[in-house]
Amino acid sequence: MTHTSARHPDHLRLALTLAATGTPVLPLSRGKRPVANCPACAGSACGDRPHMRAAGPCQCPRPCHAWAAATTDPDVLTSTAWAPAWRAAAAVAYDPGTAGLTVVDLDDAAAVEWARASLPPTRTVRTTRGQHWIYSGSMRSANRVRPGVDIKSRMQYARWLGPGTGEMEHLPPAVRALVEEDTTPRPVTACSPTVRLTVDRSGATGCRHTERYVLTGLLRGVELIRARTESGAGSQAYGAASFLAAQHADCPGPCDLDHLAEHLVDAAVSVDVPESYARRAVTRGLAGTRKAA
Repeated sequence: MTHTSARHPDHLRLALTLAATGTPVLPLSRGKRPVANCPACAGSACGDRPHMRAAGPCQCPRPCHAWAAATTDPDVLTSTAWAPAWRAAAAVAYDPGTAGLTVVDLDDAAAVEWARASLPPTRTVRTTRGQHWIYSGSMRSANRVRPGVDIKSRMQYARWLGPGTGEMEHLPPAVRALVEEDTTPRPVTACSPTVRLTVDRSGATGCRHTERYVLTGLLRGVELIRARTESGAGSQAYGAASFLAAQHADCPGPCDLDHLAEHLVDAAVSVDVPESYARRAVTRGLAGTRKAA
């Protein structure tokens, strides 16, 4: 069942237009803030959504959890659960990271002058006090990277203020360098009583999931494969790869699934599955969602 906002139909129409281009959107309330969480989601009581920093099981149909609620699904945007938010909406926001974008938010005239002297020109959108410089490509978000400058990309939202002017350029090293962690990719280690994995996620620039969420699923798959010491490890590798692929079916990509899959192959080989058989099983398991790899 769908519901159209009577009070602010323009916000919903704009959201649907943006969603049709592949841009995940959400309503903003007054003060440029996302709508408040419902009682079930307040204080992270729900465990949070799977692709948040604290990855959890929340499937709330309401627009809870700010940027994590952003969607391109018109059925969700026009649903009864979202209707009160659209009726109270003061603006529309979008999730730039999932859309494959990075917004350099320049909050005042001095910040704009710095950008003009330091960054390559790109698509520009005027804001109340400054400008948004929009680049193609995503990175980690960070506030106050220098005076008057915020980086809005993954796990962040930005207010939609129009399409802007100028040609959009690819995300340059000068912007990535503003957030030190993004210039120094580091391997991530996940451990259990029986398994220790070290995974480099620097190639997963289009993955919308947290490292914790991804590694928890991978670690469980490896454990299940290694537990098949007598038989069935090849089939378990196929199932683990299928599960891994399904986790990333809605990501814009790349998610670097081939790199993750090597751990499944290694796990199967460790319990005497021939490498060629293990690799074939894992490849077939991933095959349903190659767009995310």
